[in-house]
Amino acid sequence: MKATLRHGLTLLLTMAMLAVSVSAHAERQVLDRVVAIVDDDVILQTELDARVNTIVGRLSAQGTGLPPRQLLEERVLEQLISESLQLQMADQMGMRISDNELNETLANIARSNGLSLEQFEEQLAEEGVTYQQAREQIRNEMLSGRVQQRRVGNRVRITDREVENYLQAQAGRGPDAEEYRLAYIFIQVDDPGNEDSVEQARAKAENLRQQIIDGRDFREVAVAESDAGNALEGGDMGWRTESQLPSLVAPVVPNMEVGVPSEVLENNSGFHLVTVMDKRGGEQQTVIQQHRVRHILVRPSQAVTETQAENRIRDIYQQLQDGANFAALARELSDDPVSGSDGGNLGWVSPGQMVPAFEQAMMEADVGEIYGPVRSQFGWHILQVEERRQQDVTAENRESQARQAIYQRKFETELQNWLREIRDEAFVEFKGDYADLNPASEENNAS
Repeated sequence: MKATLRHGLTLLLTMAMLAVSVSAHAERQVLDRVVAIVDDDVILQTELDARVNTIVGRLSAQGTGLPPRQLLEERVLEQLISESLQLQMADQMGMRISDNELNETLANIARSNGLSLEQFEEQLAEEGVTYQQAREQIRNEMLSGRVQQRRVGNRVRITDREVENYLQAQAGRGPDAEEYRLAYIFIQVDDPGNEDSVEQARAKAENLRQQIIDGRDFREVAVAESDAGNALEGGDMGWRTESQLPSLVAPVVPNMEVGVPSEVLENNSGFHLVTVMDKRGGEQQTVIQQHRVRHILVRPSQAVTETQAENRIRDIYQQLQDGANFAALARELSDDPVSGSDGGNLGWVSPGQMVPAFEQAMMEADVGEIYGPVRSQFGWHILQVEERRQQDVTAENRESQARQAIYQRKFETELQNWLREIRDEAFVEFKGDYADLNPASEENNAS
């Protein structure tokens, strides 16, 4: 009898524990349910909610109107899908962001905003973002940027003829007298070969322009309707000089009034609206500070992991601190074969010629100082600024700026094309409340 009773109690206890376990699991599923499968990754409801809340907080602080919550969630979900695909590529390519590099990047972000790390963390908290969340978001953005540079940068080619034509077009305009802060809306044509599809996109762009003229906020429209990659930032393109304006809008922006949308502009990819949010004066400098600099590069590769590369560059740095000859180590160890064969010499470097991470380090280094390690998109650097000078480089500077402007224009176009390609090629399945976003099945299409 007692054995039977004990057996019954054990069975009841086991069933109760199972019930609690199932209940707890169900609660976790509610809290962290999958909203989309993206190739080998999943996107969770908590990720989506966190990103939406961050964007809502930022746009509200800017005074930008918000679209309906459901529409915003769908747009943010597409953003997360794009990020997931790029991060999976980064993982497949063996790309890593070390904690040291991430810490340096966060410190640079705080410093560029005039904040200490503690103040930066407090500011994030006011926006509803924890420091850890910010770290991971910045890590992901750095990885995505490197994937984009690797996959998209290789598509961009600039000829000397293009530079000459660009400089000739700029010659009659004189130096840049103003900078423009732009916002931008892009309406993509789903099927460029279909006339009805083109006209539908054109009509939508014209309708949105009229809504803006009638008083709807341009940035709100960008968040809700734009197909551009910066839609969830209200279409903000930042400050641009005239030479940095995208070729499509360059003829119209200088004559636009602040806050007034452009006419609908068209190119092969779709229809565009731009507005000037603000203007400020500026003069083109012809006398600039140049740096005579040398460096040693250690590049991660299939044979050299990120950790191994970082350890190697730190070992080189210690050798230099102990008195080793910079030129000799550059010839022996640098993964930059051109400069390495010349003792690491890069010659006289003007602003804008180097990638941002390297240029910032170059600006911060004292003359003669062994500075680093510094991580750029090319790998790990140690650098030394041997000399600084003021130099009149008007002609060289204009050519460099022309190449940068042409590259940026082409890169932005190729980036949008590439993002569409990887999205079209990916396996994406929406779940739960978002299941109706899945394309109709073949059976439904047939019927």
